[in-house]
Amino acid sequence: MNIFKKIGEVIKKFLTKTILDKTFWRFVLVGIVNTLIGLGVNYLVLWLLGLTDRVSDNTAYWIASAANYTVGSIVSFFLNKYFTFKSKAKSASEVLRFIVNIIVCWIIAYGTAKPFVGWLFTKTWVFPWQNVEMPKAVGYVATLVGAGLFVILNYFGQRFFAFKKADQEVNVVSSDP
Repeated sequence: MNIFKKIGEVIKKFLTKTILDKTFWRFVLVGIVNTLIGLGVNYLVLWLLGLTDRVSDNTAYWIASAANYTVGSIVSFFLNKYFTFKSKAKSASEVLRFIVNIIVCWIIAYGTAKPFVGWLFTKTWVFPWQNVEMPKAVGYVATLVGAGLFVILNYFGQRFFAFKKADQEVNVVSSDP
């Protein structure tokens, strides 16, 4: 079989099983609602704590994004569990997988967004633990970039890990008699 034909089949299968699947579009709808709520909480926390002028500051950045994802994650769990993935499971392991997924996605998304956006603005890599003076816009743009990256990671994490259905499980055949 031609390698390009095989690659085309893999891409087609990926698109039809993932991106073109109705589950993906339900996730997008929930994501819009969740993003509006989460970003609202993010900026409300900055305002309530009087940190709107310090959003590029590490402390403000991480406090606001943590509040955003704590509230957003609670909303996301229930909407995605019952509406998007239609999970009927009633297990603590599902909640634990969801929490692990959210934490890992949050750390990766926001841990890479700020250095990347800092580099775009200053041509200097600014790592999450550094508190470098930067334009205020860096924090806002990093928040949006982090949110975008989080959505992508979170979709795959929820679909294939947190709310993984039994028919998606990999069957492992034991070699024991």
